[in-house]
Amino acid sequence: MRLVYAGMLLFSVTATAQEGATIPPVQPPSLNVGARGEIKVAPDRATVHIAVQTRAENAAAAASENARIQQRVMAAIRAVGVPNDQISTTQYNVLPDYRYEPNREARLVGYRVVNTVVVELRQIERVGPVLDASLGAGANMITSLHFYASNTETARREAIARAIQTARGDAEAMARAAGGTLGTLMEAHVGAYYAPPPPPMARMEAQVSAPADTPINPGQQTVSVDVQTRWRFHPAQ
Repeated sequence: MRLVYAGMLLFSVTATAQEGATIPPVQPPSLNVGARGEIKVAPDRATVHIAVQTRAENAAAAASENARIQQRVMAAIRAVGVPNDQISTTQYNVLPDYRYEPNREARLVGYRVVNTVVVELRQIERVGPVLDASLGAGANMITSLHFYASNTETARREAIARAIQTARGDAEAMARAAGGTLGTLMEAHVGAYYAPPPPPMARMEAQVSAPADTPINPGQQTVSVDVQTRWRFHPAQ
């Protein structure tokens, strides 16, 4: 009797343990698809870096000449309608100038001063006049010119929608190739979006005499969004 009772007790404990075990739910078949959506936007803002470079035998003379020209340049920029709060000094360098000759030590021949201002333009049509006015006033270096769109939120959302549409099309193709049909969207994750800047403008040193109007074409930029999606897959019966 004891052996029979012990066997029944063991069976009862085992059955209880099996009943209490958590069985993970069966995940439905799914397809994971990544896609990118892109929207073109027209830039409506620009930043331009304008510099004056001067040379002299001593640093003080180079700095004095630079200050005289840069004041004239900034006045010319303001004269074409750019407010003073959109003009700021971004870099000021005083550098020794050396002459290098074969088999001889470098010799100091003077100093070079570079004063760079950045101009924030909220009206794209002012880029050409600003370049012409600053170069005409004595600026001799344009170190960068960058166009950008001030509001890309609408374009970002359109790019998200386009990415989801692309992902759906790819998922449908995958489902057909696998012999089944595509179901509903189960998950979607939106990655960071970015608007790549246009190719950087090469550094230029300008020599200007009676410049013509500078033509400016900002072109377009591409707002891109990456998404990751998971779709339900219905295998063929």
